[in-house]
Amino acid sequence: MEFDQAEFDVRCEWGERGVAHLAPISDAVIIVDVMSFSTCVSVAAARGTIVYPCPLMDDAAIEFARSVGGELATARGKGRYSLSPRSLVDLPVGTRLVLPSPNGSTLSLATGQTPTFAGCLRNSRAVAEAAQKRGRRIAVIPAGEKWKEDASLRPAIEDLIGAGAIIRHLMGRHSPEAELATSAFLSAAPELNNKLQACSSGQELVAMGFEIDIALIAALDADDCAPILRDGAYSKAEQM
Repeated sequence: MEFDQAEFDVRCEWGERGVAHLAPISDAVIIVDVMSFSTCVSVAAARGTIVYPCPLMDDAAIEFARSVGGELATARGKGRYSLSPRSLVDLPVGTRLVLPSPNGSTLSLATGQTPTFAGCLRNSRAVAEAAQKRGRRIAVIPAGEKWKEDASLRPAIEDLIGAGAIIRHLMGRHSPEAELATSAFLSAAPELNNKLQACSSGQELVAMGFEIDIALIAALDADDCAPILRDGAYSKAEQM
């Protein structure tokens, strides 16, 4: 027997299995990949651009970018646009950006017909309000990372904190998993930037020379934007 938090309005579960279990029984799904897919989507969509999630940076991604007339983002530091949020702050309006990400992109493309949003710290209030307009049953999915050895799920504290930032704005009965995410956010909130720098993913960014990204990632509710997935691409949510 498997339990899916169905008795609660606001649910929270990790990764691909979380999407598989919760998307079919939810009115909306919010994908939370704070470092950095969801943050990149929020930054880009707030500027009026369109973001195509793409699981891998490979030949298929290059061909896909050509087919949609889009710019292909690269790994951090490897090109003009990348998974570094800083690289996207000056994106021209109307840009079509193909954004490879093994975590956030993969989850985004696995939600089926359920309305899907990209959520992060920068848009926590906006994305919660937009998702709740779709119905009371909301699934919040912290993406986590993948261990290099076997690609298994590594729960990531930054995604739990980001999920909690969103969940605190959602009305209805919260599952214990959702309540725990909110507690994680409230605990981290007084020192949000420091906590994100100190966690494993943050230390990796600092070591790579992308400390500036953490300030953008930690900018709570800086974007009044709720990117929604339509026809395989994220763009600003329509007014309802």
